[in-house]
Amino acid sequence: MATTMRFVSLLLMNLVIYMSGTAQCSITKHSDPNPAEFVKSSCRTTRYPVLCVQSLLAYASVIHRSERQLAITALSVSISRTRSSASFVKKMSKARGVKGRERRAVQDCVENIGDSVERLKQSVRELGRTGVGEHFAWHMSNVQTWVSAALTDDNTCLDGFAGSAMNGNVKGAIKERVLHVAQVTSNALAFVNRFASSHPTQSP
Repeated sequence: MATTMRFVSLLLMNLVIYMSGTAQCSITKHSDPNPAEFVKSSCRTTRYPVLCVQSLLAYASVIHRSERQLAITALSVSISRTRSSASFVKKMSKARGVKGRERRAVQDCVENIGDSVERLKQSVRELGRTGVGEHFAWHMSNVQTWVSAALTDDNTCLDGFAGSAMNGNVKGAIKERVLHVAQVTSNALAFVNRFASSHPTQSP
């Protein structure tokens, strides 16, 4: 009889442990999305969510579910696309038929986009120095300042082509490229700000 009772008690205990484990597993699966879903849900908080998903989804396995890695990856993508645009604008500055005010605008844009690339590279290096510690807020302030400045560089380039006198193929081609870069950088800045605000250590 005692043996039977012990067996029943053991059986019930195993059943409770099994049910608890199953419930915990279910909660984890429901509340902890896979990397692709993390990227998609994160992108919904940006100004350009469709572009965000298009540019970052391929890196979901690298980002995993890390806010820090999401910001670093978004900045890295921004650097790559800004460099590509810088090369394009530089080629356009040497194109035939570009003269006067339009040539000056293109040359200024080459300088602005070049500055943007450097600021973004600084931001990635600085973000790589962030960790749990007293200097986190200081590093993140630098990152936010440089990414914001890179975005300003992009917009300054676009401002140079304002006005009806600048209507043309060169203006259209450059604006399309730089606007794309500005939107990618804007999304990256959103993730930088999100990572900065979510970190528990905010005091310098």
